[in-house]
Amino acid sequence: MRRAKDPAPIAPTGPAATLRGLWRLARAALHGLHGLVVVLLVFPHLNRTAREQRIRWWSAKMFRMLGMRLEVNGAFRAGAKLLVANHISWLDIMAVHAACPEARFVSKAEVRHWPLVNRLVGAARTLYLQRERSRDALRVVHEMAEALRAGDTVAVFPEGTTGDGHALLPFHANLLQAAIATGTPVQPVSLRYAEGGDAVSRAADFTGDITLGQSLWALARARAIVVHVQVLTAEGTLHADRRRLAERLRFLIEEALRDGRAV
Repeated sequence: MRRAKDPAPIAPTGPAATLRGLWRLARAALHGLHGLVVVLLVFPHLNRTAREQRIRWWSAKMFRMLGMRLEVNGAFRAGAKLLVANHISWLDIMAVHAACPEARFVSKAEVRHWPLVNRLVGAARTLYLQRERSRDALRVVHEMAEALRAGDTVAVFPEGTTGDGHALLPFHANLLQAAIATGTPVQPVSLRYAEGGDAVSRAADFTGDITLGQSLWALARARAIVVHVQVLTAEGTLHADRRRLAERLRFLIEEALRDGRAV
């Protein structure tokens, strides 16, 4: 659940912005349908590597269709890892998948009931969490641990909801237990949306009561949004305390965001 907030995202107005937005939305919709066709008809005939290549390509192209530029800095470690990222937009998963297509995200269970979208999300081997059930986190931690032991990359948003891009929310530590239990490194990732001369895009705001439609329209009309993905050095988890680990990861991501905004 996102935090309560009244104003909707601010985006350019006028005929030029409207035409730009309509053109980008049309391209994004066609690309979304193309992805659905690939998932339904092509994925069954592809091996895991080929599927991940398609996920990378589709995710990166979606940003181009929306008139956005993606910049990735840093490198993901090879092998099993738990990715921990700050959460700003519904586009965050695509931003990570464009750089690390093997990532299996932990998502809210409601996504399984979203028409069409559920097929795209499911194709990325998503793990689902029922947030309204307090004990479900334990089940998900076990599933995450099994995936990590199998050599997979799992990704989580420990804030549990979207922030405004200016400040991080507290990090929940529960899901980090999967990495600690399996001795798997945790790799922090900072996400930032910049727009024009602003280090933090106002059009990317997805907090409070802003709907997906409002967010999509604001992003499509924006002039030049750059999505910054900063991959930080992996942290060891052997004998780690999950709360202290959560604080450490939050500090590292916050520091990276602060340095990025200062550039």
